[in-house]
Amino acid sequence: MSTTDNASTEAPRSEDPAEPALGAAGAQLSTAPLEDGPAGPAAGIGVIGWARWFWRQLTSMRVALILLFMLSLGAIPGSLIPQTNVDAMKVAVWKRDNPSWVGVAETFQLFDVYSSVWFSAIYLLLFISLIGCILPRSWQFVGQLRGRPPAAPKRLDRLPVYTTWRTEKSPDEVLSYARTVLGGRRFRTEAGGGNSLAAEKGYLREAGNLAFHVALIVMLVAFAWGQYFKSEGGKLVLRGGGFSNTLTQYDDFKYGSLFDPDDLPPFSFTLDRFDATYEKTGPQRGTPRDFKAYVTFTEGADGKPQKREIQVNEPLEVDGSKVYLLGHGYAPVISVTDPTGKVIFKDAVPMLPQDASLTSTGAVKVTDGYKDKDGKKEQLGFNAVFVPTFAGEGRGMMFSQFPELGNPRLMLSAWHGSLGVDSGLPQNVYQLNTSKMESFKDESGQLFKQKLARGESMVLPNGAGTVKFEGIERWATFSVTHQPGSGLALAGAIAAIGGLAGSLFIQRRRVWVRAVRGEDGVTVVEMAGLGRSESARLPQELAELAGHLHQQAPTASEPVEETSEGERG
Repeated sequence: MSTTDNASTEAPRSEDPAEPALGAAGAQLSTAPLEDGPAGPAAGIGVIGWARWFWRQLTSMRVALILLFMLSLGAIPGSLIPQTNVDAMKVAVWKRDNPSWVGVAETFQLFDVYSSVWFSAIYLLLFISLIGCILPRSWQFVGQLRGRPPAAPKRLDRLPVYTTWRTEKSPDEVLSYARTVLGGRRFRTEAGGGNSLAAEKGYLREAGNLAFHVALIVMLVAFAWGQYFKSEGGKLVLRGGGFSNTLTQYDDFKYGSLFDPDDLPPFSFTLDRFDATYEKTGPQRGTPRDFKAYVTFTEGADGKPQKREIQVNEPLEVDGSKVYLLGHGYAPVISVTDPTGKVIFKDAVPMLPQDASLTSTGAVKVTDGYKDKDGKKEQLGFNAVFVPTFAGEGRGMMFSQFPELGNPRLMLSAWHGSLGVDSGLPQNVYQLNTSKMESFKDESGQLFKQKLARGESMVLPNGAGTVKFEGIERWATFSVTHQPGSGLALAGAIAAIGGLAGSLFIQRRRVWVRAVRGEDGVTVVEMAGLGRSESARLPQELAELAGHLHQQAPTASEPVEETSEGERG
């Protein structure tokens, strides 16, 4: 062995390259299951042997990653093809537009991907694989925590990092100093036979690995819980109008397969006022600055009314559900009179914004009470375009210049006939189906349409009646969501990140110190280290530990010999 004054590390040396592994010294540096036996089940091992082999394959990390990849691939159809529990109307449209693919999609349950048999099978297999991977690792890790660092190998110089020097300190003193140095670095130490000391550190690496896998299971449980019991609905509420949290009140509603309408928390609210502010000057003119809905909220059937404010990203929380403010717009108040002058329709009609300046489109549908001048029952329909700030006659088209009410205008085009609302098929409230209708004609034979300011009226051709732009109301859309398991999923994600960081950056390593008195009475000190994997940090750490120990047990001076002539050499 070579001596060193600065406790530097040396490359491992081996006289016999065929020497077996380090045995107990290098064992159990991880909780990964041992791959013993052949790659596949041997012939003639029977059902139990095949079952064991299948279980080992299922609980291997390789299969878990394959299943996770398959789960990601399986979610793609759910994003590309409309889902029944999300939007049944889109599913019907997709089937109508793709008749040749309907059979294939229904066979593979592509309209209900997340509750399909094949997606559930992948999900459950991944769940079982992770559990089967974690349980044996957990027991092994507990055993390692209860165990002690293994004794030093016979040949420390065969380890990846190694250093040695000679000192005049006794072996007991050297080992005592070593225990102090290693203990100060939070190594767990154990005295071994043959004047040696074993130390180990980095158990949190495997703890982080296990925490990561457990967090994955927690996230899978949270995802399943949220998918099966979730609910989300949207509602457009006019200023002065109200909403009660019952299934029939929603404009659209999505829910999980195990959702029960009785689980909806009882509450209601009235939209008292809606305020929106915008940048009025500069290059960002028209940019939204603040949206706020003022509501009167009542929790339960007999709750006390409370004044609340709902803002973007600041929802109203009620018994596990959240009420979000999503959007807003304008609803022109329109009245329609028949040829006799009787008002048969008067209501605020919400318009759907088309741009940031709230240029909006919609449809006015008069379904009942109208008779033409000959007494024939008909239905009226009007395609509408609304702009809150019109540039002015001759200075702009029907596009808004600013989202606030500056110079509002309403453009209406008139139709009569059958709206198709009695067919039983769902319709878009913002669009007019003119397939069974005829347009009113102007004097030139073109579609009759007119631009109205607030308070102006449009007289329909041939004495068919009058339409008046009475005023303007505001509306806001709210989303009521109930997503159970979101908190659990967040906790799982944080734990997964922490566990992954621990498993990547914490290194499991062992250090051995041996001190043996030589024939000349000088103690030979050996230090060696072994990590779970090759790392540049281990030689540096061993050098630092050896340096601290070397300060307590410095290198012995070389003996001085005298020549026959009396000179010292």
